[in-house]
Amino acid sequence: MLVKFFKLFLILLTISLGASFTSCKSGKKETIVSDAKQNATFSIEKAASEINFTAYKFTEKKGVGGQFRHVDVTSGGFGNTIKEAIHNAEFSIPVKSLFTKDSSRDYKIQKFFFGVMSDTKLLSGKLMIENDSIGAAVIKMNGISEKVPFKYTITDNTFAMNATMDVTNWDALDALASLNKVCEILHTGADGISKTWSDVALNISTKF
Repeated sequence: MLVKFFKLFLILLTISLGASFTSCKSGKKETIVSDAKQNATFSIEKAASEINFTAYKFTEKKGVGGQFRHVDVTSGGFGNTIKEAIHNAEFSIPVKSLFTKDSSRDYKIQKFFFGVMSDTKLLSGKLMIENDSIGAAVIKMNGISEKVPFKYTITDNTFAMNATMDVTNWDALDALASLNKVCEILHTGADGISKTWSDVALNISTKF
């Protein structure tokens, strides 16, 4: 009986020590990352970011502008250069932060476009810098992650990128049809055709 108790004691002690060591390692790693973040020259969280987009309606493709007014950096986003801060930064954007200067339009886009998709209360993704002028963003929407190439410039401590995404790559044709139906009259041009285009232009800037 004593032998069994002793063995059980050793097992519990081993598990406890293992958990303690793991906790210490994890805590040390988090501290190192936190220190690097605090000492970094550039931080997206401390910068002023604008996420603007242009969608299109009518056969002649008239642009309708909007923006997302909030973005969370979920990983990375800091460095000793702007490129380091951008590269591998992960983010999430709440759909409810969408703003087009028209509350009725905002409601329709949120409910009849994003609301039709799967698990799309948030848009999330990761930014990757490839060289001095191009990069790519992996964007998750409608449960699908797709790569979106972009071009960028860095001028006066401002990172500015431009890209075009086609929502069909995220299996969003049903969502697009849903939005076009509720906006049918507003999206009908002089030719009598109601049209909502699937491509969206992105213009994003971060001023450090």
